[in-house]
Amino acid sequence: MTITSVLPASTHVGTVHLNVRDLNGTAAFYATLLGLTTTTQTGTDVTLAAQGTPLLHLHAAPDLPRAPVSRPGLYHTAFLLPTRADLGRWLAHAAQLGHRIGSGDHLVSEAFYLNDPEGNGIEVYADRPRDTWTWRDGQVQMDTKAVDAAAVLAAAGIDPATLDGAAPFTAPQGTTVGHVHLKVGSAAQAARWYADTLGLDVVADLGSAAFLSWGGYHHHVGLNEWHSAGQPAPSTPAAGLGGVTFHTPDLGALRAHLAGRADVQDTGDHLTLSDPWGNRVTVAQR
Repeated sequence: MTITSVLPASTHVGTVHLNVRDLNGTAAFYATLLGLTTTTQTGTDVTLAAQGTPLLHLHAAPDLPRAPVSRPGLYHTAFLLPTRADLGRWLAHAAQLGHRIGSGDHLVSEAFYLNDPEGNGIEVYADRPRDTWTWRDGQVQMDTKAVDAAAVLAAAGIDPATLDGAAPFTAPQGTTVGHVHLKVGSAAQAARWYADTLGLDVVADLGSAAFLSWGGYHHHVGLNEWHSAGQPAPSTPAAGLGGVTFHTPDLGALRAHLAGRADVQDTGDHLTLSDPWGNRVTVAQR
């Protein structure tokens, strides 16, 4: 059962938290790749932002082992750029850095993929206009086709053959974490948990993967069991996902909905709990 009144339709992804073995190296990687700036930095923590909006929090965990692919946790953090031209500027920048990049035209968006130095997945994407998305029986139609990278570059005024017109990239105003995609032991069970607990709507059910959102977005949360089917919550810590924070204007209905649950931490301005695979979820009032 999806309880759509639990959180307002404007609820969205805020910050993704990663535990990393090499704090300085990983922070430099994201700053260079995405044109982010450091807003806070200590010996153990770095927060990276786009035009003052925090997107990524890195915590030093040098003694933790690297997570195996089969471990539930992060599949990718998806950074949403405001326009296709912004995506083209980023693509030229990433190409000049020499990164190996995958891609997917998902009908609702155009996306490019790579990993950070510690194996955490990254998606960089731009949405197509919402009025071009196709919905059938409450399900948004998505696919994975080849991206016309030349057209994406051309949208930014960049010559696809020579990359003439490319310039150093800075994350523009309006850059956000559009969605987070998680690895779980069962996509169906996870979809039920996120729908019943946080009031997300299941907007695409692919069997081995599910996509959920608030407010008619194509997805704020992706869930898949492609590498982690049947896996339980990890019993020991590892580098990788530390948690995901969602932002909402009103926690009242969610607080009432979760009242009495022993697994919920309530600090007044945010509620924190973990899904059945140990992925920590915080909903903060902003």
